[in-house]
Amino acid sequence: MTTIEIDQAILEITQLLEIVAKGKDIIITKNHEPLVKLSSIKGKKQRPPLFGTDKDIIRITEDFDEPLADFNEYR
Repeated sequence: MTTIEIDQAILEITQLLEIVAKGKDIIITKNHEPLVKLSSIKGKKQRPPLFGTDKDIIRITEDFDEPLADFNEYR
């Protein structure tokens, strides 16, 4: 997170807004005390959907639907 004094921020507001639009937060300080936090209203990028991320890692065996031997006494 970037921190900048208010006097400098006023001079560089256009550049700061471009940085914030890319998803980074900026803290504007006055006398080295936090005053304002600039952040994008778009929000940060969400992670991609999880569908398909385990492809070729997880597999279902042929006997998946077969009864388990541990439960024979309950049949």
